[in-house]
Amino acid sequence: MRVLLTLGTSGGGVGRHVRALEQGLAAAGDDVRVAGPPATARAFGFERFDPVEVSDRPRPGDVAAVRRLRRLGRDADVVHAHGLRAGALAVLARAGARRGRRPALVVTLHNALVSGGRVAAVHTVLERLVARGADAVLVVSGDLGTRMRTLGAARVDLAVVPAPVREPTPGVAPAAVRAALGVPDGAALLVTVARLAPQKGLDLLLDAVARLVADGVPVLAVVAGGGPLGAPLQARIDAERLPVRLLGHRDDVPDLLAAADVVVSPSVWEGQPLNLRESLRAGAAVVATDVGGVAAVVGDAAVLVPYGEPAVLADAVAKVVTDADLAADLRRRAVVRAQTLPTDADAVAQVRAVYAAVVRPA
Repeated sequence: MRVLLTLGTSGGGVGRHVRALEQGLAAAGDDVRVAGPPATARAFGFERFDPVEVSDRPRPGDVAAVRRLRRLGRDADVVHAHGLRAGALAVLARAGARRGRRPALVVTLHNALVSGGRVAAVHTVLERLVARGADAVLVVSGDLGTRMRTLGAARVDLAVVPAPVREPTPGVAPAAVRAALGVPDGAALLVTVARLAPQKGLDLLLDAVARLVADGVPVLAVVAGGGPLGAPLQARIDAERLPVRLLGHRDDVPDLLAAADVVVSPSVWEGQPLNLRESLRAGAAVVATDVGGVAAVVGDAAVLVPYGEPAVLADAVAKVVTDADLAADLRRRAVVRAQTLPTDADAVAQVRAVYAAVVRPA
């Protein structure tokens, strides 16, 4: 089968997923090409790549991108677009193609919108375009699937999106990690792995830490990751003298997770979050907000709390910190749950089945 994978700007999970599909489909005998921004190609090393400027917001260059995707799609049996913007451009490209040269179209939606205003209005237009224009829509969480069905999508499936496996640094013990971080004697280490961006709910984490301090629960919270909210978060940490450290980008995430007393995920929304899948593989005790696809990822291997309630989050963390039996049970459950996580082979098998269902016989 001739497959054109397309995506927009990506520095993380979407690019890794498309790269894994490219490799897996090619190994299965499919003729695969990838189209997207050159910067994305440089970041992920796609093997057969066609440059198309798919940006993260509407731009004048979108007209050229649609024309380019239309030309590339003429040689494909199926176009598989990743992300709402790439999906919408692919719908427009196919709509303008001659009927005999229209490939099947699959769109995978990897994220939900967490902001409002004009951006939300544009987002809704693009969602409707994708729902009505794609032959199949794959979604990373059940709430996205419900929305796509409401907007008229003909076929909606939960996407299989594996997480890459990152191994701990050989010979680095949790005690050494804690010592390097300066965890005070008697304090619990809380670890959050997140981009410093609005979706990740880090204000909620700071609210919960402030409550833990007020309740006399000694903790040190560390956040691994960079992003645009670094300065305002640090300003608040300094102003309130919170026991929180922003670590920036780290290459030793598995070591941090293994050293944690609790891994905390305070996100506003998540699909199939990499950080939680890594936490399960590390056998960590997890407390997370019950949003998006989080529950589907962690199953019974985490304590889930509503988003936006710092007292509830703080209480859940305090309970895990002070209840050794609960913490040990969560760690056991994490190890078991990790063994059920999907692989790249599972993802390739899924998309090949979807392609076979939507591609029209010649």
